[in-house]
Amino acid sequence: MRGGMGMRLKYSNPIHLDDVAADFPDMPIILAHPSFPWQEEALSVATHKPNVYIDMSGWSPKYFPPILIRYANTMLKHKMLFGSDWPAITPDRWLKDFETIDIRDEVRPLILKENARRLLKL
Repeated sequence: MRGGMGMRLKYSNPIHLDDVAADFPDMPIILAHPSFPWQEEALSVATHKPNVYIDMSGWSPKYFPPILIRYANTMLKHKMLFGSDWPAITPDRWLKDFETIDIRDEVRPLILKENARRLLKL
């Protein structure tokens, strides 16, 4: 889109939510999308702040950087959430691509359901 629809990418850097998470420690915050090109900042904030989660929508999983997959399998396995980014990426396509990446079998149900269930108290 011409002019990027007027959106300014600098405001998408997840490090700006570090202050919000510190000031409101009881408010759950979900970082939407894998935060390209600030993946490490998103992982850092989610690792450091107990109230910060990451949804994995916005990209096909086949494009996830290795560091995102590493953290999803380990330190942040309880803080990663499914998201398809429908209608841009359909849930069926996202799930099909998710099956092809190196996520541990015991972590898949956490990302696809259990983490959101716990976060939303369902």
